[in-house]
Parts: sequence; structure tokens; C-alpha cells
Amino acid sequence: MVFKKLLDVGGPTVDTARDAGPALPGGSLTGQVHLIGGDADFDIEHIVLELVARVGAPDDGDTEAVIVFKRFTVAGGFGLAAGEQRSIPFRTALPWEAPITELHGQPLGIELGVRTKLVVAGAMDKGGLDPLIVRPLPVQEALLDTLGQLGFGFRSADLKYGHIHGTGQLLPFYQEIKLSPAPRYAHVMRELEVTFLANAGGTEVVLEADKPGGFFTSGHEVVNRHVASHEGVTHRDWNAVVDAWIRQMTATHGHHSIPAPHRHGDTHGEQPRRQPLPRRPP
Repeated sequence: MVFKKLLDVGGPTVDTARDAGPALPGGSLTGQVHLIGGDADFDIEHIVLELVARVGAPDDGDTEAVIVFKRFTVAGGFGLAAGEQRSIPFRTALPWEAPITELHGQPLGIELGVRTKLVVAGAMDKGGLDPLIVRPLPVQEALLDTLGQLGFGFRSADLKYGHIHGTGQLLPFYQEIKLSPAPRYAHVMRELEVTFLANAGGTEVVLEADKPGGFFTSGHEVVNRHVASHEGVTHRDWNAVVDAWIRQMTATHGHHSIPAPHRHGDTHGEQPRRQPLPRRPP
């Protein structure tokens, strides 16, 4: 356990420890904030925890910012004697749209964290940033596993600032999981991007295909939106469902198309970067 010194020398120290176990979108985030008093008595005004994410600008891959996507007060209004040790439990709900940071134990390259803020005697000090690992909901995992079975390969994942038009998105950013096309679709798309926007009833699945152009036409993007329920995940033929989604969007703009959320740079001439999607351990 690593305690972090806050405020001036001789001030209290703090450590925020999450309870063991995976965090899931929409699930509970629990743990304890451990305090050790400093060289003198202090009045603790507020202990605040922030959930933060490193997010990029939609059209600029070089610009990133750390964005707070949830903030909540753990405790406050009490005295902490010199050298006193105190542990304060916390519980909060993780937003349904929280990004996925790993699949089957393999990191996706998404940076989330929990940051502690302590307000003492009118002064605020930030603690360190503790990593936050979020695993997919069962329906999200089933969809990613199915895409892997269909031959799509993992390229990268990132967070983009902004909103996707026509969806129920609540957070100020969204996650894109970028996949290289399955061999059967390589002639009709250069890349497939998947975005999950979960809520209590299910998950909006936004699929964006970057379609190649001809000799005299530039490529264009086709975006489709579908809704997958949290119920009956293990009883659905996901291969048939997802394959139908892909065929629909590659054939036409589809019946559930929405405007593209942003523009991509031209990727003509790029060599495909394909890695298998992480699979469930046997």
C-alpha cells in the first residue's frame, strides 16, 4: 500500500484502494480511502474522488486531455488528529458508458484512473492517479468475440471527445475500437470502427465502415446503429446477427444509418495492421 503525502510537509497522507474484482460499465465501484494524520491536527473539509480518462480530439490524434467523467464526495467535515489512522469506505456507480480498457485480460490501450482530492483548511491537493480497469459487459464481450470469430482483427482503441449524432450518448467522449476487415469484407471496407454506448436496457452498437473509393472517387464512411439487449446474451446466434449487420452496412447505407460522427484521414496506401482480437482463455 503506497500512501501519498498531501499538502505541505507534515500534512496527512492518503491512499485510495479499490476492492478487488473487475469493474463493469454500470456496476458498482467500491473501496476505501485510508488516511494517516500528519504532524498536527487537521480539519478534513472534503475527500473527493474523480474518475478520469485520457481523451483525444476527434480529428487530431496528437491532442489529448485528461477529462473528469465522474466526481463524487466520499466524506468531509471531520477532524483528523496527529498520527491518527482512519479508513473511509466508498461506493459509487460506474457510468454505463465507461470505456472498456481490457478484453480477456489483454489491455486495449485506454487510460482510465481514479484520482483523490483532499481539501484541508481551505486548500486542495490532488493525490496520485490510480489505474482503473474496466471489462466489457457480457453483450459487449459477445459482440467483440463474434467479430473476432468472423475474421476481424484488432488494430487499436482510443477515446474521442465529442458526441455521436443520433444516439443516446451521455458522456462528453466516446470509445472507438478499430478493427481490420475480415478477409471476406476486405474488398468493401478498409476498417471497421465499433463504439458501445451502454445503458440500463442494453447497448447501442455504432458500426462505422471506411469504404474504399474507386479510381475517380474518394472513399466514404457508412455508419449504422443497432441496439443489443443485456438479456439472453448466451442464447443468441451472434454470428448470424453480426454478419447480417455487416452485410447490411456494406451493401447500402442501411435502414439504421446515422451521420458519421467525425471525419477520418485518408488511409489509401496504408499497410493493414492486424492482430487477433483477444479471446476468452480456454
